[in-house]
Amino acid sequence: MGMAAVDPAARPTLARTGLTPLRALGLGGLALAYLVALPLYFADSSYILSVIINATLLSFISLGVWLTFAIGRINISQGAYTLIGGYATAILATRYGVPFWLCLPLSGLIAAACGALIGAAILRLRGVYFAMITLSLTEAVRLAFLNGGEFTNGASGIIGIARPDELAAFGVTLIPGFRGGQNIAFYYLAAALLIFGLVVVWRLNTSRLGWVFRSMRQNEELAASIGINVARYRVIAYGFSCAFGGMGGAFIAAFHQNIYPASYSVTDSVYFMLYCFLGGLDHIFGAVVGAFLLVISFELLHDLQEYQALIYGLVMISFILWLPNGILSLRFRRDDEEADEAPAVPPLAAHPEKEPAE
Repeated sequence: MGMAAVDPAARPTLARTGLTPLRALGLGGLALAYLVALPLYFADSSYILSVIINATLLSFISLGVWLTFAIGRINISQGAYTLIGGYATAILATRYGVPFWLCLPLSGLIAAACGALIGAAILRLRGVYFAMITLSLTEAVRLAFLNGGEFTNGASGIIGIARPDELAAFGVTLIPGFRGGQNIAFYYLAAALLIFGLVVVWRLNTSRLGWVFRSMRQNEELAASIGINVARYRVIAYGFSCAFGGMGGAFIAAFHQNIYPASYSVTDSVYFMLYCFLGGLDHIFGAVVGAFLLVISFELLHDLQEYQALIYGLVMISFILWLPNGILSLRFRRDDEEADEAPAVPPLAAHPEKEPAE
């Protein structure tokens, strides 16, 4: 039997997602710098650690938005579920004494459940209609918490959220308690969340579920015609997205030890979307690259004061205009071009035992 032919149309995808030794070395170097060099070098600088923690958490939350782009939906509601996750942790921790390590997954589940209920109705919409209703959803959730009375404390929010206590099992301390003012512990917790998020999204993207998502993004009617339950998978993708937002909100509420209705607004939801656009929607790391670049750029422009927002906006517009496929398209464009130029395997080469009909 001959070797099976490789579909030429699949070559760019293989080139883009394949982990070559050079890429593995580069990722290893970045991981070493991120997990070892940066925290050691900036251990005494709480400001810089806070900036990196912020960028890390925004990357994690934006990964959820990337999942909704995978099914062809423009999601501008991530700020709403981040707020839901933050309030869930605040209420559970301050009123019921639930430890943070249990609040973290519960907040993700609560946000996912809310997202599944809401998404079952709104995910029937597409394009700008879905984008506008998710935009309105963010403001609706903010107003709901603002007018929540004693349950949410209204505009006063919830303060005094306890820092994470130690996590122990069978009398063995797995994670020590987080002391006030020690950002290094939150740094590694944020890094662990980001790594967890990347692994989950990568696994989803490379599994059968990922293929279903991509088929829905290309043509939902065609996907439904071959037996895919489009409505079900839309809710699954949106639920995962909301869970990322809920867990991110839980972390930030514990990190700042407070949560307010104004903590997340429509502007934050738009930023979560822009991080994905800027990094590149075709790449899992796109949301991470976009978030780190924009967060660090904004901090570097801090000295410009009244011109900070203007220059920041011009930078974002320039990137979107000149790099419509994201920053990571620069790295992978050459690989895609080489894959496109590779000669296709002739049909007879795939089945050498077959002779052409006379």
